[in-house]
Amino acid sequence: MTMTNTEHNTSTAAGDIGAEAAAASAAGSATAAGPVTEEMLARGRRAHDLDRKHVFHSWQAQGPFNPMTIVRSEGTRVWDGEGRELLDFSSQLVNTNIGHQHPAVVRAIQDQAADICTIAPQHVNDARSEAARLIAEIAPDGLEHVFFTNGGADANEHAIRMARLHTGRQKVLSAYRSYHGGTNLAVNLTGDPRRFANDNPGDGVVHFMPAYPYRSYFGSTTEAEETERALRHLEDMITLEGPQNIAALLLETVPGTAGIYAPPAGYLEGVRELTERHGIMFIADEVMAGFGRTGEWLAIDHWGVTPDLITFAKGVNSGYVPLGGVIISDEVYSSFVDRQYPGGLTYSGHPLACAAAVATITAMRDEGMIENAKRMGDEVIGPRLEEIKAKHPSVGDVRGMGCFWAIELVKNRETREPLAPYGGSSDAMNAVMGAIKEGGVLPFANFNRIHVVPPLNVSEADVRTALDVIDRALDVADGYVE
Repeated sequence: MTMTNTEHNTSTAAGDIGAEAAAASAAGSATAAGPVTEEMLARGRRAHDLDRKHVFHSWQAQGPFNPMTIVRSEGTRVWDGEGRELLDFSSQLVNTNIGHQHPAVVRAIQDQAADICTIAPQHVNDARSEAARLIAEIAPDGLEHVFFTNGGADANEHAIRMARLHTGRQKVLSAYRSYHGGTNLAVNLTGDPRRFANDNPGDGVVHFMPAYPYRSYFGSTTEAEETERALRHLEDMITLEGPQNIAALLLETVPGTAGIYAPPAGYLEGVRELTERHGIMFIADEVMAGFGRTGEWLAIDHWGVTPDLITFAKGVNSGYVPLGGVIISDEVYSSFVDRQYPGGLTYSGHPLACAAAVATITAMRDEGMIENAKRMGDEVIGPRLEEIKAKHPSVGDVRGMGCFWAIELVKNRETREPLAPYGGSSDAMNAVMGAIKEGGVLPFANFNRIHVVPPLNVSEADVRTALDVIDRALDVADGYVE
């Protein structure tokens, strides 16, 4: 995964970006005079030195990596090791859905720590019980039970285990251009290049082509064609692999780091029909798309489809304390009423994490964050990105919903050649990311895409500011268009 938002040194932009960046930097320094102290900066310098000596980072070649230091975070902003203020339009790893340091969630963690810091999962704890109730309340009817994990990867692993035990089958279908986690089975379920070095064909995973209208694998020219052809392909895969062998189909409702491409109309309904017809468990991976990110509590709500299992993490408590889980249908739950479920985690339903989830869900409701995310997507982000697309020849496609959008950059709109290769980055993308960061915005990038993924409680003013910065930075991308 190419994460240029975590690089400390990035290429600088050409032209008038430099003057605007200098002004933004000066403004950031002035703002930082309040919240960022010299003591914080000194701690940050020491932390960076210790990091380079002792910390082994994920998804990185350790030698050339020079990570950005964060010394403070609040709301939609972070401050780096030089005291510069940045609008966080990455939501870190698209998980700080309520922004940084939300006081109600911080207080809930503090109060829980003063009461019970931790308790084994076999005991009842009020924070865990209440979190499970709230999560089940958000889920579709018939999914009433929650198994807690530490994050999204192990949520997907346990969902597959449940499906295999429930059906007595072994194979799992998963789409290309997907990401399901970094643990052994989860990374094999993943359908992007992060899987390559970890491939284990013995895990029983079979990949199929997704419905992806912009880069259709089926030669489709309309959404209706894409839906019909992608479903025909999936049905063929089920037939050729033997439906009696397939335990589950795992699908990100809206793929996240793989491109934020929503399914075309009718596709998810067709997937649900195929899985029901063949007794295959449909697992909706809502780890990134869930808990308000798309402008609904769960992304699956946009299509009114009810899966057998739903996996979640990230936004459930904004990542304040690690938490994930599986929401289980009554049918799957019934398999474990009279037989033991052979799986568990020491920190399943950790009280601090669950207290954070209760406070996060409550704050989302009380403060109208889901509604705000929907309005930002419908009225601000979507229309502005369409304007940006019309203006910049480097923009091949813009797509998304809520606070979950992608800008796909290309060298040529006709051929759709990406500005960075599949599975990698490029000097062009690094230059664009550098220009965005110099403009005072912390971006999220993957391959040839910029992801616009602010916290759900972001203000309209902050959205417009960040999109103006991205607009100017895309002048750099235009310079690479053939």
